[in-house]
Amino acid sequence: MGSQGDDNFCFPTTIKSVAVIGAGISGVTSAAYLLRQGLNVTVFERLSVAGGVWYYDPTAPPDPPYPNERPPAPTWAPGSIHHIFEEACLAHAPPGPCYNGLRNNIPTPVIRTLLLDWPKGTLDYITHDEVERYIQNIAVHTGVQDRNSDPASPRWTIHAQTLQRVASKRKDDGYKLVGREWSFHAMVVATGRYHEPRIPDVPGLKEWKERFPDNGLHSKAYRSPEVFREKTVFLLGDGVSALDIGREIVSIAKMTYQSSRGGKFDLPAVMFAPDIRGVRTVDKFVIEEGGGIDAIVLSTTVPKEEADNNVIITSDGCTTHNLYKDLFYIPDPTLAFVVVLYHASAFSLYDFQAQVVARVFAGKAQLPNQKVMRDEYNELKRAISTGGAAFHSLLNKSVEYMQGIQDWINRDAVRLGHEPMDAIDPKWLQSQAKFVNHLKDQRSPSKNH
Repeated sequence: MGSQGDDNFCFPTTIKSVAVIGAGISGVTSAAYLLRQGLNVTVFERLSVAGGVWYYDPTAPPDPPYPNERPPAPTWAPGSIHHIFEEACLAHAPPGPCYNGLRNNIPTPVIRTLLLDWPKGTLDYITHDEVERYIQNIAVHTGVQDRNSDPASPRWTIHAQTLQRVASKRKDDGYKLVGREWSFHAMVVATGRYHEPRIPDVPGLKEWKERFPDNGLHSKAYRSPEVFREKTVFLLGDGVSALDIGREIVSIAKMTYQSSRGGKFDLPAVMFAPDIRGVRTVDKFVIEEGGGIDAIVLSTTVPKEEADNNVIITSDGCTTHNLYKDLFYIPDPTLAFVVVLYHASAFSLYDFQAQVVARVFAGKAQLPNQKVMRDEYNELKRAISTGGAAFHSLLNKSVEYMQGIQDWINRDAVRLGHEPMDAIDPKWLQSQAKFVNHLKDQRSPSKNH
C-alpha cells in the first residue's frame, strides 16, 4: 500500500483491468478515458442500454417504504411476491427518475464532454431522449460498448446477476437469475445519485401515505403532470426536481404549494413558477377527512452520520467519506468514485474526473502518500461540519476545484515524462461563465419584480 513516509502512494500491483459500475454519463466517460489509457475495461449496468437517469421508461418504479432514509440491502434475490418476469424486472432493475417532459436545466454548451461534441445545431435546452442519445453515441464512438475483461492478480471481485425470462406453458412467464463472478485490479463507481428515493421521517407522513396510498409519490416515480389535474398538490422539497415538477403541474392543478427549508443550497423562491404558493418547513402531517391536500410529491435529501476512517457511505446513504479529492478511496485508492460532487455541471465535471482517474490508474500521475491524503480530507471535514450537499458542494468553486487537480496532474506529467492533461476546455469556461451570470440574474430579487 505504500508506507506513511513515502512521498507518493504506490499501488500494490500494476493496474491493467478496471470495472466501471454504471453506464450513465459518468460511467461512459470513465470507461472511455480508461480505454484511451490502454486499460482493459468492463462496464456493469443494471439496464439494457446506456443513458443512466436520462433513459425514459414510462413504467413508474414501485413505491418505496415510508420513511425511507437508509439505502436498501445490497443484494436482490427472488422473493415469493415476485411470481412473473415483469414483476421481477421491477424489483431487479427499477425504472429511473426520468419523466416524459424532462429537459436539461443547464445549457448543452455547459453539459458536454470532450469525448464528443453535441451534433451541429443542437439547441441549448433539449428533450431527455436527445440527451440519452448523446450518451449512447459517446459509448459507440469511444468503443465503450460490449467490453470484456480477464485480469491476472485481481484485487476486486464483483458478483453480478442477470435476470432472464423463462418461458412456461402458463400465461405468465417465469424468470431465473444467472450469476457470474468477475475480477479486476481496480474499480470505478459511477452509479450516480438518483436511483434510491429518500423519504424523510416527518411525523404523520407514513400514516398519511397508508391512509391515501395513491396520493403520495416521490419525484422518481413522477412521469406526467396529468395525474394532478384539478388537484391540490403539495411539493415537499426545494431542489431541481421540485422546480421542474412544479413548472409542469402548476397550470393544470387546482392549487400548488411548495415547502422550503430555507437552507443555503435551496433554490430561491423567485425561480419557482409564480403561481406556486411557498410555505414554511413542514413540522408534521395531519390526516383530516375532506382536508385540503389531494396529493404530495416528495423531492428530498437527509443528513449524514459520523463515519470512521474506513467507512465509505454512512447509513443514511447521503454523504460519501474518506475520499481524496472526492475521487479516490484513501484506505485503498484502487477504488474510485466519479459520482460524488454536487452543484456543478455534471457532464463536464464527470468528464474531467474520469480523465484524472484514468491517468492515475495508468501510472501517468501519482497520489500522495496516505498521510497526506488523510490530512487533506480531515481538514475538509473540519471546515465543513455539515453533511449531505454541503460536504460535497462545488457551488461557485467548480473551476477552482478542476484547476487545482489539473495542476497536480500536470506537475506529475512533467516529472514522469508524460503529455500534460488539457481537460479544462476554454469554450466550456466561456459557456459556464455565461450560465453562472444568468443564474445570478435569476436569483436577484431586483430582476424579478
